[in-house]
Amino acid sequence: MAIFYRVRSLNYVSKCFSSINALYLQSPIRRFYSEQATSHFESVGFVGLGNMGSRMANNLIKAGYRVAVHDINCNAMKKFSDMGVETKETPLEVAEASDVVITMLPSSSHVYDVYTGPNGLLHGGELRPWLLIDSSTIDPQTSRKLSLAVSNCTLKEKRDYAKKPAMLDAPVSGGVLAAEAGTLTFMVGGSEEAYLAAKSLFLSIGKNTVFCGGPGNGSAAKICNNLAMAISMLGVSESVALGQSLGISASTLTRVLNSSSGRCWSSDSYNPVPGVMEGVPSSRNYDGGFASKLMAKDLNLGATSAKEVGLKCPLTSQAQEIYTELCEDGHETEDFSCVFRHYYSGKNET
Repeated sequence: MAIFYRVRSLNYVSKCFSSINALYLQSPIRRFYSEQATSHFESVGFVGLGNMGSRMANNLIKAGYRVAVHDINCNAMKKFSDMGVETKETPLEVAEASDVVITMLPSSSHVYDVYTGPNGLLHGGELRPWLLIDSSTIDPQTSRKLSLAVSNCTLKEKRDYAKKPAMLDAPVSGGVLAAEAGTLTFMVGGSEEAYLAAKSLFLSIGKNTVFCGGPGNGSAAKICNNLAMAISMLGVSESVALGQSLGISASTLTRVLNSSSGRCWSSDSYNPVPGVMEGVPSSRNYDGGFASKLMAKDLNLGATSAKEVGLKCPLTSQAQEIYTELCEDGHETEDFSCVFRHYYSGKNET
């Protein structure tokens, strides 16, 4: 009590703790770990060359990393081999050629197979890469199981900065447009030391990183983010469809939303109404972007996670039903903003 007797405000105390924390993060040990580990990122493996992964891998190449890639899609592999990029037949071969491996895959089962399958990254229990990063959107439980499995492996080559391999779950937000532009946000779970070491790598293909805590927390954050994104897209679509029915044009109502309390990413950056905004999926017949089937998958993950912890999430359940119906009606490959047209029967801006 005597130590804080002369402190006149909580803000002053807060500043003191912030300064102490900053000194800790800038300590010689932390700086050594980060700087030394970062210098060993020359060889980066990338597994999963879909809409997101191909663009992330391209940005790594542009940033000057030596990249080796793998995908089960031969056409995706050929695009990279034609660019002179080293391609590998299995995830294991990627691991054997890399200091760090990033995976970007459709589902939990795909990630689990790439890590633990017969020719997976963890085959044999002895790894060359000291860091494995999974940027897929999967359930937190799978991320935590894989993190434990990675920690039980050994390194083929001991490093001063890493005595054993580490894993980060680092899903991304921003979609294909941000993957193309290199402006993704990474939500990262795992050890803070590994996060600090990998930060420069993340910032070569994104613009923001958020450390979310221990293993699985990055995956948990992504599920929660996509849950909010789905619900906001439904809200904007429902609002604008109603506005059109009441005689308000979509562009006029969008201006109202974006200059008032209804403003959100789905209204000002990813508008679902064809003709209102250029450069978004709705302007190209909902082609590309974030597929409705992936949103349905993520909502299933959210609903399952809510059930596991006993939390009531009625909006998640409703969104899950809407996107499942959208997929069953044949729109699974279209961007998730197509819910405006195919569920709410919204009209194009003329």
